[in-house]
Amino acid sequence: MSDEPETRQLAPVHLPEDAAASDAAAGLGATSLPPRPSAPPSPDDLQAVFDVPVKVQAVLGRSRMDIGDLLRLKPGMVVELDRRVGEPVDIFVNNRLIARGEVVLIDSTLGITLTEIIRKEG
Repeated sequence: MSDEPETRQLAPVHLPEDAAASDAAAGLGATSLPPRPSAPPSPDDLQAVFDVPVKVQAVLGRSRMDIGDLLRLKPGMVVELDRRVGEPVDIFVNNRLIARGEVVLIDSTLGITLTEIIRKEG
């Protein structure tokens, strides 16, 4: 007899669609999703997520360089980016592109004016 535990393999269970629907209607299963609301959520509906922190990035452009070049950078040196002056800035929330905008200066502070909201199709 071996001291190793016996390995078991579980087979997936597939319910017919009509059985799952009847179980859900009877309140026997949590497999069904609640119905989708017909109207988009209002600000009051989203109140629970207002305090959730997210990472927001405004990307002016990107550049690739060798580590040696990166280590030689000093204040006042120019790094060439892949964008031209006047091109929109990409706005990312949690690494997902959500908008584009223009850089603005307000009371000696840089900001972004949103010019386009990116909607994911699908």
